[in-house]
Amino acid sequence: MPRAPWARRGPAWSRPLRPGLTRTVTVPLLLAGAVLLTAATALLPRAAGSGWSWALGAELLVHGLLVWVAPVRTALGDLAAASAAVAATVAIVAGTLLVGPGQHGWAILLCIPVLYASSHFRRGFAVVVTLLGCLGGAVVLVDTRPGSRIVLAVDAVLVGSSLLLLCGSVVLVMEHLGRLVAELERAAAVDGLTGLVTRRVLDAALAASLSTARTTVGTALVLVDLDHFKAVNDRHGHPVGDAVLRHVGEVLAAAVRSTDAVVSRFGGDELAVLLPSCPVAVARARAGDLVAAVRGAPLVLEDGTTVPLSVSVGVAHAPQHAADVRSLYSAADAALYVAKRAGRDGFAVARA
Repeated sequence: MPRAPWARRGPAWSRPLRPGLTRTVTVPLLLAGAVLLTAATALLPRAAGSGWSWALGAELLVHGLLVWVAPVRTALGDLAAASAAVAATVAIVAGTLLVGPGQHGWAILLCIPVLYASSHFRRGFAVVVTLLGCLGGAVVLVDTRPGSRIVLAVDAVLVGSSLLLLCGSVVLVMEHLGRLVAELERAAAVDGLTGLVTRRVLDAALAASLSTARTTVGTALVLVDLDHFKAVNDRHGHPVGDAVLRHVGEVLAAAVRSTDAVVSRFGGDELAVLLPSCPVAVARARAGDLVAAVRGAPLVLEDGTTVPLSVSVGVAHAPQHAADVRSLYSAADAALYVAKRAGRDGFAVARA
């Protein structure tokens, strides 16, 4: 079923880098701004007589509540959070003009929306908010500070350059942190030796497959254990053992022949294959194919030595053998040990 327009993601420029954190930060800032502007309106004579000042405080309050109730990762939530930077800039400039001459120090508050946009949104949007802040700072200085045009121009340049420097520094730092986080996420998702996905990714894919129930045929989990792997390490050395793991991973990935399948290094010398939307009969046939594929693809070393390989395979199916992730793993593991006790180089299917 297609998502409603309000539930879809907003345009790329409006999408917060960390939606949940952005909402947590945005709401207190907007509410604090509403309180500050309301207090200034009540205490300063010139502002107290202006309905616009009260309206600005009310707008910030309503905007904060909108950000709070808007669903995260939707067009409404994205636009509400992004427009908060523009609303805050306008409120700071308009509020400064309303409270009267001598209040040009309020221009320092323009750093807040610039810092917010630079740390929570992409570079283009941060630059737009910063330029808006530079323009607002120039307007504030011209309206509230007496002096020659040269002095005002110098002050406007100082304010603008400071905001641009703040924006650039924060954007560069956040982009660097983003690259580091992406590298860490990739390291957590991909096994460095085999290039297969890790147990973490396999668990997530398995949970998603069991929860979505895309078809009535179920999901199969295949656990693969290399036979006599310790003997390979003892005879040929650990570098050859690593090469065996990489080779077997490639053989399994090629033998699966399914875009939906997930091939993972389960840990040590164990691998796993997730087969979503797979009937138990097909899973049984696939298990036999995997055993035959590894048996028929020995590893040939650089010196011409051939290392024969075989695997033991355990198959479990949901919902026939298990109903949840943990029990499915247990059923597949039990079937794997049945295959190993039967002499290895074969497969076994879990009992219902």
